[in-house]
Amino acid sequence: MAGTKLFVGNLPYSTTELDLRELLGRSGATVASVRLVTDLDTGRSRGYAFVELSTAEEAARAVRELDGFHLDGRNIVVNEARSRGAGPGRRRP
Repeated sequence: MAGTKLFVGNLPYSTTELDLRELLGRSGATVASVRLVTDLDTGRSRGYAFVELSTAEEAARAVRELDGFHLDGRNIVVNEARSRGAGPGRRRP
């Protein structure tokens, strides 16, 4: 795992940035940043976030320990974030 940025998905809509920091901290990770994605019109969570950890080792451990973790009735998805390439569903300028 080269990067330290993770995608965290299938989050309960009530999940906050603090919740994610605490969850990832339990796996021993030092959280550098959290970007909880929200709907631009409503401000409501879209159910996923991008989290940057201090090291690639911490990121790998977080994926191993937290992918599939049961959080408030949902099994969350944790994996390495992919680059923002022009894939299906992406609008091109």
